[in-house]
Amino acid sequence: MELALAPPASPFPTSEVPLPRGKKLLKKSLLASSSGYWTPTLPSVRIPVSSLFVSKATNLQAETSMISVESAKKDVLTALSQIIDPDFGADIVSCGFVKDLHIDDVLKEVSFRLELTTPACPIKDVFEQKANEVVASIPWVEKVNVKMSAQPAKPVFAGELPKGLQAISNIVAVSSCKGGVGKSTVAVNLAYTLADMGARVGIFDADVYGPSLPTMVSPENRLLEMSPENKTILPAEYLGVKLVSFGFVGQGRAIMRGPMVSGVINQLLTTAEWGELDYLVIDMPPGTGDIQLTLCQVAPLTAAVIVTTPQKLAFIDVAKGVRMFSKLKVPCVAVVENMCYFDADGKRYYPFGKGSGAQVVQQFGIPHLFDLPIRSTLSASGDSGMPEVVADPQGEVARTFQNLGVCVVQQCAKIRQQVSTAVFYDKLIRAIRVRVPGSDDEFFLHPATVRRNDRSAQSVDEWTGEQKLQYGDVPEDIEPEDIRPMGNYAVSITWPDGFSQIAPYDQLQTLERLIEAPLLSS
Repeated sequence: MELALAPPASPFPTSEVPLPRGKKLLKKSLLASSSGYWTPTLPSVRIPVSSLFVSKATNLQAETSMISVESAKKDVLTALSQIIDPDFGADIVSCGFVKDLHIDDVLKEVSFRLELTTPACPIKDVFEQKANEVVASIPWVEKVNVKMSAQPAKPVFAGELPKGLQAISNIVAVSSCKGGVGKSTVAVNLAYTLADMGARVGIFDADVYGPSLPTMVSPENRLLEMSPENKTILPAEYLGVKLVSFGFVGQGRAIMRGPMVSGVINQLLTTAEWGELDYLVIDMPPGTGDIQLTLCQVAPLTAAVIVTTPQKLAFIDVAKGVRMFSKLKVPCVAVVENMCYFDADGKRYYPFGKGSGAQVVQQFGIPHLFDLPIRSTLSASGDSGMPEVVADPQGEVARTFQNLGVCVVQQCAKIRQQVSTAVFYDKLIRAIRVRVPGSDDEFFLHPATVRRNDRSAQSVDEWTGEQKLQYGDVPEDIEPEDIRPMGNYAVSITWPDGFSQIAPYDQLQTLERLIEAPLLSS
């Protein structure tokens, strides 16, 4: 059966329009009336009634489906927002962890991916379990598919990094500033613990005078090779962890002056093909001199782990190292007190006394302390070329390193989050919001105030101290185009004139603050 439809209503205005003078009309499409006005004529159309009803039903079904899918996504995100990340103190939806959400309304199936900050997240299994539970509890859901992943490895810091360091998420320094306290033992076992947690890890042995890495691990290829194509260093590898040490160069230990050593360390670190790493553990050399400063300046250190022993003499040197990291704005996240105790006859003995590690924690406010026992196996594993956490993954020492690994992962994630959100421009209130990492104090700055207080050579004469940038040179309504973190100490602010200003947190804290953030005028 077919239905003859009348011509559709004219798309032209209903009021009569005079025929334009000097214009001819197409006879097939237009019909001139005797009154001198015109209207379009359209042929009648014959459409099957069944097709008409199907078309309307299809449109209605598509619209209803679209509405139901959007409603379903809202249900899923609301359910997932019940899961709180304990490190960030925010729900996983607000943290941006939920990716690739897909709803199959026919099968009543929900699929999504949780992208965590690191593959070594210690509670990733809990996240997966909770996500399955809360989504499955939605009445209409019959099946849940959750995939776990991690963010791509990349540094949070802005600026020109050496090519070899551009795909490394976190660089962790293990330091003692004193030789013989077990720093290399801690660095190597921490690295293999992080690898066991699922992270991509590398170790850089920065001690050119006495490299320890060749003794503590046993890679098949014990010599570093140079890539002929791009002239980069190919790291050695053992049990999935990438290794670079001057001990693998073929010369053993170096006999050279300080400036030469700094150059060698710089070359080994920055020209190595590290690839994508979640954590690069740097075994720092003893001391607080040029070599240590070079490392801290070349590599954007995320955090530091301090190693000490119970003796008072060790504490004195360690205190120097902690102060050095403090000046360089590198947070110390944990203290490891090595050779602390031993157990015998059902008792625990402390042959070197107690309190060095606790004193470091108390005096410098470092949040976590880990004690390592005196164990012959810990020393023997280091000499055999197999780290203790690999040789005895269920032992007491391995459990301590697992706790240390969890601490490092959590603290690095917190630091990255704090640094990435420390300073940003709020367009709604036309002010720069500042919350210095490690502080709960949040304040607002006028963009023009920040720009006028630039202390670079472009704004201030380096010789005379004369102010080159005048007050009137900066418009009151200036707005930053981009703000990016520069290490743990400053941000880089790009202004409309193309100038890139380095603004240290210490300087931002001294500027005149806005008592009340200005609201946008309506």
